Amino acid sequence: MAETPTYLAHDQREQRAGWVRLRTIVLLRWLAIFGQLSAILFARALYDLDLEMGLCFLAVGIATITNLVAMVVFPGGRRLPEHWTTFIFLLDLLLLGVLLYLTGGLHNPFALLILGPVTISAAALSNRSTLFLGAVAIAMVTLLSRYYLLLHTTGGSVLKMPVPFVFGHWVALVIGIVFMALNARRITGELQSMQDALEATNLALAREQKLNDLGRVIAATAHELGTPLATIKLTSSELVEELAGQPELQEDALLIRSQAERCRDILRSMGRDGDVEEHLKQAPLMAVLREAAEPHLDRGARIEFVERPGADAGKQPEILRRPELIHGLRNLIQNAVDFSRETVRLEAHWTGSEIGVRIEDDGPGFPPSVLGRIGEPFVRRRLVEKDRDARPEYAGMGLGLFIAKTLLERTGAEINFVNGAGASSDFPGAIVVATWARALLTDEPHAGRSAAPMARVYH
Repeated sequence: MAETPTYLAHDQREQRAGWVRLRTIVLLRWLAIFGQLSAILFARALYDLDLEMGLCFLAVGIATITNLVAMVVFPGGRRLPEHWTTFIFLLDLLLLGVLLYLTGGLHNPFALLILGPVTISAAALSNRSTLFLGAVAIAMVTLLSRYYLLLHTTGGSVLKMPVPFVFGHWVALVIGIVFMALNARRITGELQSMQDALEATNLALAREQKLNDLGRVIAATAHELGTPLATIKLTSSELVEELAGQPELQEDALLIRSQAERCRDILRSMGRDGDVEEHLKQAPLMAVLREAAEPHLDRGARIEFVERPGADAGKQPEILRRPELIHGLRNLIQNAVDFSRETVRLEAHWTGSEIGVRIEDDGPGFPPSVLGRIGEPFVRRRLVEKDRDARPEYAGMGLGLFIAKTLLERTGAEINFVNGAGASSDFPGAIVVATWARALLTDEPHAGRSAAPMARVYH
């Protein structure tokens, strides 16, 4: 079963590196400057450390001046390009390295602050910038393990860790730089992918809602224009009789009547019988399923519609024609048609407490390597050779199925993805089963509102 290959391009994702506001960076740098000044002053006052105060204040002063310049020259809400953000983080790393050199190198417990710029870069910037800043941080940590000014008090006492501890501190910092950057990058990427997928889902739902609203407008228009057109037809018919002795005028009256009849026929095809709102609000289960499948009826695959009521099912339920329900089913049917060889079967099942839809095709089925991850957005994977041979056209990123799954779950559905070969099915391909508590899709007063949706493969 194919997946819709609609996804956010890589270059668009990289553009997020320019989404960081200057105001945010300035605020973070003020916090860092305040912390550095506090650490220097408290170390001198509480522990009587003999520090190079002038050089320390010079390093902090450079950071302060650059922050003030940024606040004066640029508006706070400006979005910085990636190269400027990278430059600021690089400057912060270098200034921090100078402070650590002046205050004991890796003997200073504040050396762990080197993790900060690299971790923020992994969350906000591109891979290239993160790799660059990570390499600079590792090189700086390595140099600080060998070159630094010893910490000592004004009384001459030297504060120094044993060599094994310094080496362990260096190893911990290097591992921390790599580990924190990788984790921040992975988690941020997952969150961004989910945000993009949810945005695409909302856009798809909005489009379906607009189409649904347009159908309401068309139907209401047809309903309202029915009476004026009937009046025009009646009047033109009377004119035809009255103008029997005037052929030219009678011909015009006949033309008016024929055009009124034509408008009536057009409106009949656009409208519907009965109450407008009620018909658009709900429809029989099979009618909704056929509506979802309608765009794919002429795409080459034969689509079979099967009704399978349960023992206590009663009549076919009238379900709500919710846009997310129709669009979600339509996406699943599209995927089935894309990967079927000849036939797609759409089976509707209902009982007194639940409603289910089963979509199965006679294609190659889901690759085993992704079966457990179906429904995740932007799934990138390397096809194993067996899957590549079986599904050479597979190029989807998971967004189509994610949209379908998300929309149907919003209606209360439980979705189950399996392969027919392992489900005792007549169809060897992919199978998708969506199941709802009956009360979630109908307005029936007797339907149990407390019934929980259950996923089941029907045989």
